[in-house]
Amino acid sequence: MDASWTIKSKFGEKLSQPSSALLVADHHEAASGNVRQTLLGPRAARVSTGYDFLNQLSPVHVSSLRRRQHDPGEIVVGGKYSEVFEGVDTVNNDRCVIKVLKPVASHKIKREIKVLRNLAGAPNCISLIDVVRDPSRIYHSLITEFVANTEWSQFYNKLTDIDIRHYTFQLLLALDFVHAHGIMHRDIKPANVMIDHQRRELRVIDWGLAEFYHPDEEYHHRVGSRHYKSPELLVGYKRYDYSLDLWSTGCMFASMIFRKQHFFRGSDNEDQLLKIMRVLGTDKFDAYLKAYDIPFESDVEELLGTYPARSWTRFITQENQHLAGPEALAVVDRLLRFDPRERYTAKEAMANAYFSTVRIEGAKPDAVSDSGFASSS
Repeated sequence: MDASWTIKSKFGEKLSQPSSALLVADHHEAASGNVRQTLLGPRAARVSTGYDFLNQLSPVHVSSLRRRQHDPGEIVVGGKYSEVFEGVDTVNNDRCVIKVLKPVASHKIKREIKVLRNLAGAPNCISLIDVVRDPSRIYHSLITEFVANTEWSQFYNKLTDIDIRHYTFQLLLALDFVHAHGIMHRDIKPANVMIDHQRRELRVIDWGLAEFYHPDEEYHHRVGSRHYKSPELLVGYKRYDYSLDLWSTGCMFASMIFRKQHFFRGSDNEDQLLKIMRVLGTDKFDAYLKAYDIPFESDVEELLGTYPARSWTRFITQENQHLAGPEALAVVDRLLRFDPRERYTAKEAMANAYFSTVRIEGAKPDAVSDSGFASSS
């Protein structure tokens, strides 16, 4: 691959093929072990002194940097983090994103790179342009396409009905491809779904927690972000599959149709589970635990209480009633279920009549989930 930009370290050695880039916009870093990621942000900040070589990127010029504020509690396993910059390719004037990975276990870095390479050409998934390494062999940088993202907090309550159908379908289209290629994203959330509203384009980003799925394998359950964690993660069940991405998609979809920034907004993981139980009901929760032989104990008295399932119509207000019609409620009901086998797969969700007005021609539904389970009603 011929790279169209150059970064030099403080040692003056090139990290990629000749050309040059202009670093312009974003910088983010983790605080107190939290990973904080985005492409754009609102307030000015200096370049992190933790990366001296980034401060001496001749012939790269760092002209302005902005750090983004984040909702608390977005934890990624191990508290690893990265810094992301917007770059402008001075050869073709295309904007790009430079994600500098802080040193973590090498197998995790290799896994993210492998996932991105496996997703080359995937619909609505961020494109990997190049991978470079600092001469010290400490830092890896991922060069990806740029998306002019709109902040979720400024966006979710302004979406029209057709917007919601369009963007949800585009997200499902991405996940259908990803899951068909044996990959779980494991951190679907608004911050990882970039939307260029002017172009009506969507990209799924941040594949650092993605993993290749193998049936019956146990995976780490400390993944995802609290407000979008599936029940299996919250109860510590390790034999999960692609369906956890559909739960997260359901949370985003519910946020859009009911106009809530986070539909389930727990203060911690236990409170998050409680918020879910108070909507879906404890009868279904108990049935889920029994079906999967999951032991569940808690010191939180409220988690041991009994709660009836609430109808989705209870969340309809005068403000959102034009968005939360019967078809939309049918979709959210099939995405937000305790039992992963009862959730829609991405392909099944795309086939729902709700998406008829935005469905891409030639997208054919399938009755069997990517994980091998037949979806039940």
